[in-house]
Order: sequence, then C-alpha cells, then structure tokens
Amino acid sequence: MTKDKICSQIVEYAKEIKMPATARFFEDEIREAEVANKSFAEFLRDLLQKEYDLRKENGKKNRIRVAGFPIKKYLEDIQVEYLPEDARKKLNIFKSLDFIKNGQNIILAGSPGTGKSHLAIGLGIKAAMAGYRVAFSTIPLLINQLKEARGQSILRSYELRFEKYDLVIADELGYISFDRQGSELLFTHLSLRAGRKSTIITTNLSFERWDEIFADPVMTAAMIDRLTHKSYIVNMNGPSYRVKETKEWLESQN
Repeated sequence: MTKDKICSQIVEYAKEIKMPATARFFEDEIREAEVANKSFAEFLRDLLQKEYDLRKENGKKNRIRVAGFPIKKYLEDIQVEYLPEDARKKLNIFKSLDFIKNGQNIILAGSPGTGKSHLAIGLGIKAAMAGYRVAFSTIPLLINQLKEARGQSILRSYELRFEKYDLVIADELGYISFDRQGSELLFTHLSLRAGRKSTIITTNLSFERWDEIFADPVMTAAMIDRLTHKSYIVNMNGPSYRVKETKEWLESQN
C-alpha cells in the first residue's frame, strides 16, 4: 500500500472517530519525527498532545457558548480603578474561583452602571475556561423560563438541569417586579442551589428594598437569608463606570 493511501486512510479514520487534530496534523508530525529522529512513542505522544490541546480549547469555547452570555466581557478588560472600593478589595479573591469550590454566592448590589454585570460575566467566563459549567440569565428571563417549564409540566427536569451548573449568574434583580407565582418559582429555584452550588446575583436594590419586587415579605426574608449565608456581599454603589468610559471615549475623539 502506498504512503498516500495510508495517509488517506488515517484521515478517514481520524474523522470518523472524531479526532480532528490527528487528521489535521499527523503528516506534519510524521515529517517532524523523521527530521528529529523521534521514536514512535515520542511521535505518538506529540500527536496526542495536539489532540488534547484542541479538545481542551474547544471545550472552553463550548462552555462559554452554552453559558449564554449576552456579550463577552473579560476580567482583563475591567478598568479596576473605576470599580467601587469594595469590589476592588475583593476582586483578587473572586479571581481565584475558590467561591465556586466552596459553593459560595456573590451578590453585587448597587447603583446602575458601576460594573456589576461586567464583573459577573467576567467571572463566569473565567470559570467556564477553568472547566466549570456556567449558566447566565437575567432574572426576568429566568422567571419566564420557569413559568413555561411549569406550564409544559417539565419544571422538575428544568430544575435538575439547573442544579448541575457549578455557577449560575442571575442578572438584573430589581429592574422588573414580578407576581407571586414568579416570586415562588424563583425562590424555590435558587434555594435548590443554596449551600451547595454558587450563584452570582446582580441587583440595583439594597436588601431592605427587595420586598418591592417579591410579593411576600416572609418569602423575601427567607430568600435573603438563604442567598446571603456564607456569601460575599459586594457594595457596588459609586459613580457610573459607563459614564466614565463614555467620557474617556469622547475625550479621545478630540
């Protein structure tokens, strides 16, 4: 059998068993092995290394895609000096991702435009790249999905899937109020993760104002108690991050 025929078969087999790096790089690896006089074991190791690296990179991209981030915002893009003081103090702690290992929550509470969503998404992307399963949703969208799941009698399967995420980001609590059914579904849903898996919540309301969006004060108190237990509460009040960025951009145009 000719070398070209053998190479063609290797490509065919590699594609069939879903080894794209092998299909793409094996000929280059053969040439390099011949020039460098590598042993067969070294050749095989280097080829499998490329397959491993590609799968690892694809895994990162897939976890970020599946998470459902509305936009890609990385921690490296944050202008740390613009963050509120409390966030600056805790940023390095969050970057370690130990809060996920420990099943702790982060609640980013404060005025609009101070970097809450950017920080939450940045931590989510970092977690996804580190191998954690992450899901992002706004609170209004999450409640709508829960109501639809209940209406279709698939709420339990939805909850079971939700429980498996290592990190859930629930954005924009407080921007829209919701009815009693929405309150109950959200309470039950987030309670399933309490003390076991991590949730990041962004909100523009202080805790004493959460009863403005939850229909029941008792449920509100229970929600706050469960979400804040052993959690990081970050004061995100301060000048608008977006206003500062806009001002800088306008100045750069002059």
